[in-house]
Amino acid sequence: MAHILVEQMKQFTQLSESEILAIAESFPIKTYETNTYLLKQGQIAKDAYLVIKGCIRKYSIADGEEITSDFFTEGYSAADFNSLSHQKPSDYFFCCTEKTTVAVLNAEKEAALYKKFPRFEAICRIEFEKMMGEKADALEKFMRKSPEEKYLDILEQRPGLINRVPQYQLASYLGVQPETLSRIRKRIVQKQ
Repeated sequence: MAHILVEQMKQFTQLSESEILAIAESFPIKTYETNTYLLKQGQIAKDAYLVIKGCIRKYSIADGEEITSDFFTEGYSAADFNSLSHQKPSDYFFCCTEKTTVAVLNAEKEAALYKKFPRFEAICRIEFEKMMGEKADALEKFMRKSPEEKYLDILEQRPGLINRVPQYQLASYLGVQPETLSRIRKRIVQKQ
């Protein structure tokens, strides 16, 4: 099976055998069980994760309440970039909501790879900036929507997510109570 990062890099450039091997060695594929924490609030992030299969929930705790800020599923990158880049304690928990397979992206290994293959840094930086720009735009549009519009957006953009995460986590992500989410679902079913 080809390494997911090798496949992504091949979209932008030809890779030599030594480059392919270096990518695969630098970014191991790991599988984590349900409820495994990849990062806990207060820890300093050392890794980022590219989800191959599964789901990671990003959340914080405020006044004793869990507040879900994102779900990372297949093809999404899960990371606390603020903690990673500034080496400061994370404000978030990253927890696998189901058995999850990821490519582990370690900052030190990434820097060593860039040193060995300098052209990768420019390619990765451009793609990272593009990804972050798209993520910021999508988040801004999502946050301006009503809870019902957010739910409809999830149904359209990420329909599988609805059945993959508990209702209370989905409600938290939408910024509502689980009872309100039930009412939203009921209204949508009645409209159809």
